[in-house]
Amino acid sequence: MQIRQLLLSQSSPQVMGILNVTPDSFSDGGRHNALNDAVKQALDMEAAGASIIDIGGESTRPGAPEVSVEEELRRVVPVVEAIRRESNVVISIDTSKPEVMEAALLAGADFINDVRALQLPGALEVVAKYKAPVCLMHMQGDPASMQDKPRYSDVTDEVEAFLLARIKACTDAGIEESKIMLDPGFGFGKTLEHNYQLLADLPKFHRLNKPLLIGMSRKTMIGQVVNKPVDQRLAGSLALATIAAQMGAHILRVHDVSETRDVVDIVNALNKYKK
Repeated sequence: MQIRQLLLSQSSPQVMGILNVTPDSFSDGGRHNALNDAVKQALDMEAAGASIIDIGGESTRPGAPEVSVEEELRRVVPVVEAIRRESNVVISIDTSKPEVMEAALLAGADFINDVRALQLPGALEVVAKYKAPVCLMHMQGDPASMQDKPRYSDVTDEVEAFLLARIKACTDAGIEESKIMLDPGFGFGKTLEHNYQLLADLPKFHRLNKPLLIGMSRKTMIGQVVNKPVDQRLAGSLALATIAAQMGAHILRVHDVSETRDVVDIVNALNKYKK
């Protein structure tokens, strides 16, 4: 899949820098609310090695309150416009709302990153109308309740079945299958055991023949293992990024861009010698 100047490849993952323009995201809420701060952070991440900037205006941490369409538009559209004026970097918009998707695409965003996999009314139609690439993520429940005792008979099989169903919903709505990416949804309605089972099974998702976007940076699945708070999870984040890169992830969605770029470069160097 090619997005703007980027060719998504299993052999060399792209680094996606997280830009939350929210007051309450779990790791960096409130740090980039001002427009100038958000644009500077985006350009700094690009300079550090991010080829994609993922802009989100609504926190999806467990228990996060909903944000109105008007407020989300106010937060993200000026940021998309300003970054696009300054850079040719690929921009994704992290939203589930069709109104925000449309406005962001018109403002210069390149693709949609939706934790609800285009399930809100009107979302499929917007993506089809603009022929936009889209990432479909699995989530059990919604952000307000997703960590209330999530249950699966087989987490990998159920996540795969959900993603297959959403792929069909997309193609039925007129979205080209070649424009679809997938995200297993680490931390979204999963226990610690579910998350690590999904990671161990990550190669199985390649049979869906779609680019894989993987987001594990600073998440609870690290904190529960190393017993460290969010701001002390860099080493754990890099360990998971290394594993995902070795397992063929196409995009690594991260907070720590420069360090993750080093991870990708090291994995790429090793891959040259694999037979």
